[in-house]
Amino acid sequence: MLNANPSCLEPLSEDIFLINEYLDNIWMEKGLSDNTQESYRRDLEQFAGWVAAQKRKLISADAVLLQTYLDFRLQQKLSSRTSARFLSCVRGFYRYLLREGRISESPVALVENPKLSRSLPKSLSEFDVEALLAAPDLSDPLGLRDRTMLEVLYACGLRVSELVELNMPQINLRQNVIRVVGKGSKERLIPMGEEAAAWLARYLREARPVLLNNLPDEVVFPSNRGQPMTRQTFWYRIKHWAMVAGIKKQLSPHTLRHAFATHLLNHGADLRVVQLLLGHSDLSTTQIYTHVANLRMKQQHQLHHPRG
Repeated sequence: MLNANPSCLEPLSEDIFLINEYLDNIWMEKGLSDNTQESYRRDLEQFAGWVAAQKRKLISADAVLLQTYLDFRLQQKLSSRTSARFLSCVRGFYRYLLREGRISESPVALVENPKLSRSLPKSLSEFDVEALLAAPDLSDPLGLRDRTMLEVLYACGLRVSELVELNMPQINLRQNVIRVVGKGSKERLIPMGEEAAAWLARYLREARPVLLNNLPDEVVFPSNRGQPMTRQTFWYRIKHWAMVAGIKKQLSPHTLRHAFATHLLNHGADLRVVQLLLGHSDLSTTQIYTHVANLRMKQQHQLHHPRG
């Protein structure tokens, strides 16, 4: 009989070997980000530890074992979104084992993904964005750096990781474009717009040399110590300037990226253009922003139409 709630066991060494082999393979094939790869590793090692508690191995798992583990996760009150991520990860793992001839059938083949509620991304109004952009103190090199980062983030719809990892060769101020290396090592060219380009030129001229102490470096937005900035550091800076601007809404690291997409659609941009600018591989990922835009349209209709 399966032990549905085992004491925590370490995964078997041979299972760890398989997990590492799989992660190395998908890293070479898909170029997953470090965060995604770490999430996959955590999910697979937790599953492997649970399987070890059943005195089984990952390579011998069947649909019954997997379904019991999913029930166990449900008892732990893990969200359906988290379980969907786990299933996506474990489905790829067993597909790899099947392809390599290690197993004859996948235990995930007949397991359905949990139904996910469609959550709308949190965004900011155009008024809130203007207030946030105006918050940094421009007399301070750090303030000018932060203003420029916010301008570029909003103008280009970058992920925070893409912003903090920008290097000088990726910027072309003659054509006002940025070359971004996104998820899966996919490159895309993004226009900046005159406003963001002007702030970037001013920052590069006035503040960046001060932050780098005139030392040569390729990083565009260094920390106050002249080192590359982390995502967490910039996220802290965003929250700080949101407080200064009096913005009460709950923010996320992607808030300005969501605002970028939503405001483009509100002003009539084509959905496929927004998809390309965001670097989404699947149009369905971008389509959620049409719901945000439609919600905004209904609110405006109710507010301003005499029969609203």
